[in-house]
Amino acid sequence: MVKFFIVFLLVLAPFAQAQTYSLNTLLRIADTSNFTLKNMKYDQAITAHQRSIYLSGRLPRVNFTGDYRYNALIPAQIIPADFFGGPSGTFAQVKFGVPFNLSNSIQLTQFLYNSQLSYGLSALAIAARVTEIQETIAQQEIRHQIATTFFSIQALEKQKKYLVKNQENLNNLIKNMEVMQQQGLILPVDIEKIKINKISLSSNMLSIENTEKKLQQYLGILIGMPEKSTFDLEEDQILASQTIVDLSTTKRPELALLEAQKELNAEELRGTKMAYLPNLSFYASYNYNYNIMPEKDFRTGIPSSFIGLHLDWNLFDGLEKRNKIKINGYNREKLENQEIQLKSQLQLATENARRDIDLQMENLRLNEEQLVLANQIYQTTLAQFKAGTVSTSELLDTDNRKQLAESNVIGAYLQLRLAEIAYLKSLSQIK
Repeated sequence: MVKFFIVFLLVLAPFAQAQTYSLNTLLRIADTSNFTLKNMKYDQAITAHQRSIYLSGRLPRVNFTGDYRYNALIPAQIIPADFFGGPSGTFAQVKFGVPFNLSNSIQLTQFLYNSQLSYGLSALAIAARVTEIQETIAQQEIRHQIATTFFSIQALEKQKKYLVKNQENLNNLIKNMEVMQQQGLILPVDIEKIKINKISLSSNMLSIENTEKKLQQYLGILIGMPEKSTFDLEEDQILASQTIVDLSTTKRPELALLEAQKELNAEELRGTKMAYLPNLSFYASYNYNYNIMPEKDFRTGIPSSFIGLHLDWNLFDGLEKRNKIKINGYNREKLENQEIQLKSQLQLATENARRDIDLQMENLRLNEEQLVLANQIYQTTLAQFKAGTVSTSELLDTDNRKQLAESNVIGAYLQLRLAEIAYLKSLSQIK
């Protein structure tokens, strides 16, 4: 029984891999599986830890040092000989120290005031917000790529359905024409013309299938699925849908990013000005020096300790900070100009995308009407051909026009969906 169950699962495994996904499902998968978005999450985590590292500057520092030395030659100092009662004007060499010297020290340092600490924390907080905004922008870009690929595959699937239907029609037509040839109503060359069209349809089918396979693989990469995984897409209907977004509630991440950059510029200016102030730190140290002279069996330890305050104040830096303040001002002007330009560009992109939607909706409607007429003309011409009142060339001409109308409908459908996605992307509203 167990073996049967295992065999049953193995048989079903290939079928279990193929799943049907809607566009919304693909977007949700990409949010957690796309490698670019995963890296953006890591960037956020890195920024958070950088802030923790910076905060550690408020904590005291404790350092231990050890120096263990053997003086093969004890250094000597030159001092006046009369210091020891010798003749004046002469000098003597005096050796200080012992062969073995073991020195240990431990020191504590604590910043009491650091002019750059508060600036750094504020800048890191803004940097964290910048990373979040960049993730939103990257997410919209990836969603745009996914939606574009999704609808491109949809268009190819619809084109394949038309091709399959046209191939069936040609097969039926060829069968009828073969009967007509046996009756002497048409020549063999008329059948050959139809077969040429059938071969052309088969070639188009192979091309579409190859393109669709490439798009499927690209879509798999975008949503972070394994390369060999297979999935089907939920069918999208050819409908002229309305894409309306309440602009009053729309938040443009591009503008939010620029605003954060302006805040960072202001913090940089504040940090430069704060650098004129001194830094003050407290420190304490304990040392223990142990001396050994083996030949005289001399051993002694000498402890020492001290505490103090350390003031670090740069009184003149060669006008470095002054020049930094000037550069900061130029960058502020650039950011303000970029903000004006970006607002105009975003507004224009949204307006153009909205007009493009209206245009493509009308284009789809007109092409659907043309397809209806092309089908009617084809059916009429087919009936006339069977009645022997029109030639094969006229039938093929109406068939080609019908296929062109089908392609135009698919093209108009795809352009409408792409226009809708472009409109939503201009508002960062692809969800």
